[in-house]
Amino acid sequence: MHKNIICDMLNIQYPILQGGMAWVATAELAAAVSNAGGLGVIGAGHMPADALQHEITKVKQWTKSPFGVNVMLRSPFVKEVIELLINERVPVVTTGAGNPGEYIDRFKAVNTKVIPVVASVALAKRLARLGVDALIAEGLESGGHVGEVTTMSLVPQVVDAVNIPVIAAGGIADARGFVAAFALGAQGVQIGTRFVASSECIAHENYKLAVLRAKERSTVLTGLSTGHPVRVIENQLSRQFELLEKSGADSNELDQLGAGKLRLAARDGDIRNGSVMIGQIAGMVNDIKPVNQIMNDIIKEIPNILKNVGCIQ
Repeated sequence: MHKNIICDMLNIQYPILQGGMAWVATAELAAAVSNAGGLGVIGAGHMPADALQHEITKVKQWTKSPFGVNVMLRSPFVKEVIELLINERVPVVTTGAGNPGEYIDRFKAVNTKVIPVVASVALAKRLARLGVDALIAEGLESGGHVGEVTTMSLVPQVVDAVNIPVIAAGGIADARGFVAAFALGAQGVQIGTRFVASSECIAHENYKLAVLRAKERSTVLTGLSTGHPVRVIENQLSRQFELLEKSGADSNELDQLGAGKLRLAARDGDIRNGSVMIGQIAGMVNDIKPVNQIMNDIIKEIPNILKNVGCIQ
């Protein structure tokens, strides 16, 4: 596989980024993905800076390849986290839930690449004007916080609207999704759910088994009334959310119900009362493999996919 603009920009072998999933994307997973030729990403979530420092230190011990950190801009610790990332000269920062504009110049000063996640063309255009290096166009098929547009509709529209590289996310788990994303104009892909079902991911075994058992209709959207929906596997918690929303509960009540629930599922293994943030692609994930094998399976199958559609002889 030939390197492309994303590979050159991030100094990686394959244009595959690992999703920065809070409580799931730790140093163990990030280092494994980076060592396999992609870009491993630590999911900072609501980590305080000292906890994130510990994860960064571990990644630097376990890989000499570039890695990234995903920053939730609504985190109460975001200011301290940004300072840490600049001091550590983290190679790549992906961002979600906000606008990273105020930090871009400082990141550029230490040669950190800034790649926000976007769910709309309007936000993509706004961030491109601010000078970000690339964009992750994430469709509503993804697990966790999502927008309102599917990957297949969103990616080509973002590609047409900006003059920087676009990375496709949402509904991608194998070589077919990889090739489809590039056909839509993307220069890279971000994969989350498939990497949850990996040997190196430290998510609780129950969480991983929930992914393996999931089908294409196992996930639902919660928090629609807040304007910030979250895709999760349907369970007792998601039904509680549904009842609360139907009763007219405000966003504060919904936030209280959701507080700590991702950790409850991902770390404690309570997949009935916790939040299992998984994408619709879970129906395609049937086994737990080492990250290196997951990556190799994707890369080696790409020529066969292209041959099947008549792109190569």
